[in-house]
Amino acid sequence: MLYENIRVIAYSGYRNDESPRVFSMNDEIITVVEILDRWIEESLHSRMRKRFFIVKTNNKQQYKIYIDEKTSEWFCEKK
Repeated sequence: MLYENIRVIAYSGYRNDESPRVFSMNDEIITVVEILDRWIEESLHSRMRKRFFIVKTNNKQQYKIYIDEKTSEWFCEKK
């Protein structure tokens, strides 16, 4: 799967960047209306940890996005 780097404004509760609220991709501002699913993937070998989200947005689309917890960078799956 290919992922594109995106900018995200996230809710920060007890954890930094806890859940995405708004993101920009290809110069478009997209608002998250609902988080449909979330999970964590961890690699024991490389110690990488990613938090994934399937989100429903104001443009009636669904996106799979994740944050790399080591770099704090967000990515969106390319369709």
